[in-house]
Amino acid sequence: MYQGFKDLKVYQLSYKLAMEVFQVSKNFPAEEKYSLTDQVRRSSRSIPTNIAEAFRKRQYPKHFVSKLSDSDAECSETLVWIDFALDCGYINNEQHSYFNQKYEEVGKMLGAMIHSPEKFTL
Repeated sequence: MYQGFKDLKVYQLSYKLAMEVFQVSKNFPAEEKYSLTDQVRRSSRSIPTNIAEAFRKRQYPKHFVSKLSDSDAECSETLVWIDFALDCGYINNEQHSYFNQKYEEVGKMLGAMIHSPEKFTL
């Protein structure tokens, strides 16, 4: 059994990706500070935070699944912001492909948890 949310591979990967998004977004233009930069940072950070909240609610399976669903939605939102970053010329194709692949992996892990919550709930 898991000792805490930090033991979950999906948490570890999503946290790592949020930090990578933060690093990449440091290079976005200043005029994007309160729009794209802020939005992509917020959505990417919401993924692991919602996973942490879900883990604390695992004694209530419906709440657990609901928070994981929120995390999955934030994952999709992050992918849209990454598309904008590419189309605005702030990241290159290689970075875009990397983030797409990794966030798809996160989404698949979240989907598996959502479809089999009994593996994680108390």
